[in-house]
Amino acid sequence: MSVPSRLRRLPSTGVLAVAALALACLPAQGQSLRGSSASLDVQNDQARVHDFTYLSTSSQVRRFVDAGYLVPVRGNRDFELHAVSFPYARPEAELFIRRLAGQYRAACGEKLVVTSLTRPQSRQPRNASDRSVHPTGMAIDLRYSGDRRCRAWLEEVLLSLESRGVLEATRERYPAHYHIALFPRPYASYVDGMSRSDRRAEPEPAPQERQASAAETIQRYEVRRGDSLWTIARDHGISITELRSSNDLRSSRIYAGQVLRVPVRSQR
Repeated sequence: MSVPSRLRRLPSTGVLAVAALALACLPAQGQSLRGSSASLDVQNDQARVHDFTYLSTSSQVRRFVDAGYLVPVRGNRDFELHAVSFPYARPEAELFIRRLAGQYRAACGEKLVVTSLTRPQSRQPRNASDRSVHPTGMAIDLRYSGDRRCRAWLEEVLLSLESRGVLEATRERYPAHYHIALFPRPYASYVDGMSRSDRRAEPEPAPQERQASAAETIQRYEVRRGDSLWTIARDHGISITELRSSNDLRSSRIYAGQVLRVPVRSQR
């Protein structure tokens, strides 16, 4: 199976860093969830920076799922999918949903409801913008909660993340929902940065514990269809940065059958 050439080309780290920095430096008054032509410009610019293909048909969505560029999104105790025709998203978008849903339920006591993910251009609703990024797999629609406290919490979080340049969010009114365009690589860097901060915040181990905590072995893992660096790192309790470093990876691209070196810490 061949993959479109646009997917084989990866943008340089420098370009992405500049794009993320530019977004992070947007003026505070731009953060409003109101939506605008400028917001659509930002979303489409990020799709181009990531070299994302705008999927045209249902069969093209399936090809991208088979290739591992889109991953399944499955509900859990913190979130559910409602009337989602194509329950697939970019790996970082799937991670975003899981992280946000856990925090959302802890904050206000109800499940997050996802109402739309990847949508090919042939299946866009009539009221969708012809500049929608849903066909790229980087967009997520969330139900508008009937609980004012839940809405206030979610909007505050979305505005905070928007100010960090990792997403663009809009509160849509017809029908009422939140549209989120996630920027995968800036978001991946944001999550990795949080992980490193958490590790730095951990107390220094006692001398007799230091040697035990440093013990590490390498496990071989064969990539399966649908895997991503996110899911492999999560399942082995390590960070994306550690997994990339162990395998000299310069991007998040992996393929079924590839064998990765996975560091596994052990206690002696």
